[in-house]
Amino acid sequence: MSYSPLAIKRSNVLGDLYKHCDAIESIPVYMNDNSGELVGQVDQSLGRYADAFLFHLPEDICKKLSTGHYNYSFDFEVLYNPTDKKRHVKLNHIVLVGRQPPSR
Repeated sequence: MSYSPLAIKRSNVLGDLYKHCDAIESIPVYMNDNSGELVGQVDQSLGRYADAFLFHLPEDICKKLSTGHYNYSFDFEVLYNPTDKKRHVKLNHIVLVGRQPPSR
């Protein structure tokens, strides 16, 4: 199975969580739910200032992900920092959920 990296802006993936989400080292990516198939991993290996996630997934899944065939679901923890009185989100994993075709 051939793996292809795919870079997607963090804001496009995270949506409303973007402003609160901490940087990640490497987390798993599952298909449909966290008990489903482990399909790869995602990291921020493009560097500190490159604001993108780098998905390491099979080539066929990368193609579908890049053309909008999946929605994102997240498992995360909300952490509170009493020093700056802000909440931060720590991602544990990302789940790709197939979009339903529009009904006619």
